[in-house]
Amino acid sequence: MSALIECHELSKSYGNKYALKNISFEIKAGQPIALVGPNGAGKSTLFGILSGYMAATSGDAMILGHKVGSPELIGRIGALPQDALFDPNLSIMQQLSFLARLQGFEKNASMKEATRVLELMQLADISKEKITALSHGMKKRVSIAQALMGSPDLVLLDEPTAGLDPENARNIRQQVMALSGETTFVISSHNLDELERLCDQVLLLEQGELKTQKMIGLQTSAQDISYLTLRLQTKNSSIESEIKKLKSVSHISSKQNDEFVIGYYHRVNTILDQQLLQLLAQHNIPYRQISHGQSLEDQLFMNQ
Repeated sequence: MSALIECHELSKSYGNKYALKNISFEIKAGQPIALVGPNGAGKSTLFGILSGYMAATSGDAMILGHKVGSPELIGRIGALPQDALFDPNLSIMQQLSFLARLQGFEKNASMKEATRVLELMQLADISKEKITALSHGMKKRVSIAQALMGSPDLVLLDEPTAGLDPENARNIRQQVMALSGETTFVISSHNLDELERLCDQVLLLEQGELKTQKMIGLQTSAQDISYLTLRLQTKNSSIESEIKKLKSVSHISSKQNDEFVIGYYHRVNTILDQQLLQLLAQHNIPYRQISHGQSLEDQLFMNQ
């Protein structure tokens, strides 16, 4: 399968300052991809270039085999900018149907498409409202609705659940999961727990450079080390020494004495999780969760 997105030595500079510096990667169509990094890492700049909103200083970016900004990509890419704005004087239906017309829909078809995406986001009942009458969560869902118009192959979401209450955030995650079979989402967010649930691949940007591109949860240790993550209900530093005595344990990293990441040789001991449960029971230590693998946060930052 050919790449959905191809970037080669992509750079964007403002004078002597680089927002992106020699970024190269390929992404195939499939499950959602996470784009992470600190503020100022270049995430929004990368989205802007891929969307065709801004030009790169140097390098190449291709989507579906076409150079970004090409007419062939009209209607095939959707985007949610972090601070999407709508005209306060027009109704939601008027604005979305207008955007559909810009994609090439005829008048009647544009109304049907606007209705379709509003129904997807459970917003059909507010189609006659103006954006100023909506809550923050509804505004964000309208913004995502416009990104889904035309059933694009690729949708870029910049902080889609930032500032939302749990119910609205959950609704957006459900829509992303439901549509991911036909649309590939690239999601930029600081919520690593959310990205870990949604995505199977991550790109890490730092200071405009691509530091990591990897599959989430994939064990790639040359020493064949697997991981268990243990979360206790309360802090307990004494259990760490007991865990180290279990067969095949290689090392342990702790977080505030209530969360431990246990590295072990899986081929030597395939039942470490069961032994860990027995150990906790023997010492009467309650736990919240035992999970296989490392969290996305640990995978990206534990060794930095």
